[in-house]
Amino acid sequence: MLASQPARAQDDESPKPEQHGRKYKAPPDTSHIEVTVIKGFNKKPIDGAHVVFHPTKDGIDEGNLEVKTHPDGKVTIDVIPTGSKVTIQVIADGFATYAEDYLVTEPSREITIAMIRPRAQVSTYVDNTGKPAQLAPGVQEPIRPKTGTASGSSSPSSTSGSTNTTGSSSTSGGKPQP
Repeated sequence: MLASQPARAQDDESPKPEQHGRKYKAPPDTSHIEVTVIKGFNKKPIDGAHVVFHPTKDGIDEGNLEVKTHPDGKVTIDVIPTGSKVTIQVIADGFATYAEDYLVTEPSREITIAMIRPRAQVSTYVDNTGKPAQLAPGVQEPIRPKTGTASGSSSPSSTSGSTNTTGSSSTSGGKPQP
């Protein structure tokens, strides 16, 4: 005699809706954002630039994420909530830092950012003499005090009018001192 066995849940043909706990909240819709970072003067891609995404939605900070560009100058991200305001900041060696706010309302967005060389900054600050700062844009070389004696004669041979022919000097660059 065979006894009939009840059907198990795995054998059920009708799919049941997915059930979650009482406090389950579905994740928000996200947008696909692709950022391309190029040089402003020749339109070539920048490899290794840091792209920082800082989204805020309804005044609530959503955190931030930093990604480096690939050799083609591109970065893609899929976790930014649709309908949020995103501050995109780009930092690359030899270029001025870029930052701009974007409103992401579409499911997919492509952004191209052209980086520029550093420029002189406009500032209301002045130096100790009351004049605007005189620093040029770009990478600044530190001002180092010159080494040596202040009297002008470093050895008894220099007083007789002869010049230093050994090529050694106390300043950088290998230039002989007079």
